[in-house]
Amino acid sequence: MADDYLVRIGKLIRDARQHRGWTQTQLAEALGTSQSAVNRIERGNQNISLEMIARIGEALDSEIVSLGYAGPMHLRVVGGRRLSGSIDVKTSKNACVALLCASLLNSGRTVLRRVARIEEVYRLLEVLNSIGVRTRWINDGVDLEIVPPAELNLAAVDADAARRTRSIIMFLGPLLHRMDRFMLPYAGGCDLGTRTVEPHMIALRRFGLEIAATEGQYHAVVDRAVAPDRPIVLTERGDTVTENALLAAARHDGTTVIRNASSNYMVQDLCFFLEALGVKVDGIGTTTLTVHGVPAIDVDVDYSPSEDPVEAMSLVAAAVVTESQLTVRRVPIEFLEIELAVLEEMGLDHDRTPEYFADNGRTRLVDLTVRPSKLEAPIDKIHPMPFPGLNIDNVPFFAAIAAVAQGKTLIHDWVYDNRAIYLTDLNRLGGRLQLLDPHRVLVEGPTRWRAAEMMCPPALRPAVVVLLAMMAAEGTSVLRNVYVINRGYEDLAERLNSIGAQIEIFRDI
Repeated sequence: MADDYLVRIGKLIRDARQHRGWTQTQLAEALGTSQSAVNRIERGNQNISLEMIARIGEALDSEIVSLGYAGPMHLRVVGGRRLSGSIDVKTSKNACVALLCASLLNSGRTVLRRVARIEEVYRLLEVLNSIGVRTRWINDGVDLEIVPPAELNLAAVDADAARRTRSIIMFLGPLLHRMDRFMLPYAGGCDLGTRTVEPHMIALRRFGLEIAATEGQYHAVVDRAVAPDRPIVLTERGDTVTENALLAAARHDGTTVIRNASSNYMVQDLCFFLEALGVKVDGIGTTTLTVHGVPAIDVDVDYSPSEDPVEAMSLVAAAVVTESQLTVRRVPIEFLEIELAVLEEMGLDHDRTPEYFADNGRTRLVDLTVRPSKLEAPIDKIHPMPFPGLNIDNVPFFAAIAAVAQGKTLIHDWVYDNRAIYLTDLNRLGGRLQLLDPHRVLVEGPTRWRAAEMMCPPALRPAVVVLLAMMAAEGTSVLRNVYVINRGYEDLAERLNSIGAQIEIFRDI
């Protein structure tokens, strides 16, 4: 029996390593061991401690097994079932994450309504709690109350939690106003000078923040004599880059102009929240933001983040792939108009209600009903663009949608290195996807889905795409180690079951 468990654990480690795109040698270097030891572990020929399994999981950003609580979560999916009824879209994951970081600007009490209860939020709460911020769920666990201390204790920061969320970089903008020197852990995989991190540094240097990165830490020093003396031009129109610049500008005593800013949904929600804090922001929804900062913020604020357009898209995709009639309620239509235009071109039968406002009073919502449709591949390739283009995070869902359409669809996921590779996991379920290069996939449909057992891709949206395909496949599929899905979706399996899916959550280690 022990040998059987070693073989099963070894297979999970091998699959996680391959999904990460690592060789055995790369994993060995991360663990400080030899390639031959990794080879023995993956073949089940090496005794392995729980501590080592946890280290491997951390290195691969994949929860192989968890210490102190039940093992990794898996999903057993009985596919081929039609969905029906209606389902509400939850609040935006990315907005909630940004607002948690923004709460550090405020010395008063912050209440966020209907916060997404997801792993990414839990990790940020663990970090906030560790440095002295008091948080508690109120109103039957629906809303979140946040009360900061007079002084933050960054020396006590929960480094493990910080390294498990890529959002920790958005602490830099608020913290530069609270202390002259500080250290902050950064998520594994981040490296100064890479495309995803350096744009943050370029923007924040304009506020006097200088960063050195050593041994997994940001070492930050703030020069109070430095302040923006001309507009800040972001070198990347990224969402988190824009948010970090906004967070820094919010408590800068003066006016800051941010150009080439993202105008995406989470950025707009952050701007609305900053206005509730008393910070005036001009140009919301455009690529030029003018922030009239205030040096001190001490207000009791109550804010409702808007609904998540990416979750809305995933629910629409679930209906399309399973050939179901489904009403998706509270859809933030402003951030899905391009996606729906593409789906209309492909032949989607749907209708929508008149628009109404989200609880923040600003974001426009509709209820969207999708019906079974005979889809044709679009004439043009599907590719993302900054808002108001097709959302970067919605591109993977078109892989599953294109797989049920007649013809060939080219998907060009130019933003993320290697994310397109994970979409080819659909081939395990009967898909016909050809990887042309790390950014382009050619999808041929229609697809006769088939059940399979497989490891969850380590990227959030491709992981959900695999789950949707399993829902469409006749028979029983197993999706192992779905922590990455829980990072971005609250109770997704239970909610899909409420509209007709049959998904069982289980653990086996």
